[in-house]
Amino acid sequence: MKFPRRKFLQLAAGAAALPGLSRIAGAQAYPSRPVRLVVGYAAGGGTDIAARLIGQLLSERLGQQFVIENRPGAATNIATEAVVRSPPDGYTLLLAATANAVNATLYEKLNFNFMADIVPVAGIMRSPLVMVVNPSFPARTVPEFIAYAKARPRRINMASSGAGGPDHMSGELFKMMTGVDMTHVPYRGLGPALTDLLGGQVEVIFSSFPAAIEYIKADRLRALAVTTATRFEGAPNIPTVGDVVQGFETSQWYGVSAPRNIPSEIVDKLNKEINATLADSKTKARLFDLGGTPLIGSSSDFGRLIAETTEKWGKVVRAVNIKPE
Repeated sequence: MKFPRRKFLQLAAGAAALPGLSRIAGAQAYPSRPVRLVVGYAAGGGTDIAARLIGQLLSERLGQQFVIENRPGAATNIATEAVVRSPPDGYTLLLAATANAVNATLYEKLNFNFMADIVPVAGIMRSPLVMVVNPSFPARTVPEFIAYAKARPRRINMASSGAGGPDHMSGELFKMMTGVDMTHVPYRGLGPALTDLLGGQVEVIFSSFPAAIEYIKADRLRALAVTTATRFEGAPNIPTVGDVVQGFETSQWYGVSAPRNIPSEIVDKLNKEINATLADSKTKARLFDLGGTPLIGSSSDFGRLIAETTEKWGKVVRAVNIKPE
């Protein structure tokens, strides 16, 4: 059977368009089953709190459950590799955080390249970290803490959610800029670290704000300072580390990412839905209560933030010669 040339070209063009139409239709139907949102820390830390908040909101907006899966260990690398190896269909996502950017320099040999193997989808929030101690700790201010720690080199235990996390890196920057010598005690997540701080087994944590704020409000932890350049509006009575240590500034961010080769249509849909969620006044208020501000923007905006953070902390890792523990 012969087709006129024009008819043949029309059929060929239609066939060529089918994959694109299929992707668009797939994105419109997405999600048609539950979505896993993988977290690289144990339950109870700031990353877990951010994941559960955005997971609940996306479940409500999209009509499918976003199930939080905690896979702690190796400073988020176990969780990240699990997502990298997952099918790029949008049904396995990563709750990315500052630690992922740090690990790009901290770990010389990984089974993945975070910048190449993970696609940024959308930011969620950015918040200060807060330097907290047990209320029984003698120091009540940053200058008192520095003096106390310098008089007791290596005897102050500084806990963290794991080597390379923003809490660990903030502590290392604090040590470098103040000259204090503290012992780093890494945990598999901030929740267990805070439990031991509450129990007096360790002395200090540069905690994510979401994980520590309720303990601070209940006077179960004492906040010495926040790590951002300016005071947080939600807790204006807490000074900044930079008030004493000139030039000190760190923060924590959270966002959603996915395996590379995920259809761009699904990335766009998730980005749109997450941004719409973050723009809601109730969500903004909830983030504010957690010590954060929304990171509304494109997937490219989130990618630039990841790249900038990777460069900043890479310099600190190399300068201090920090190694995984």
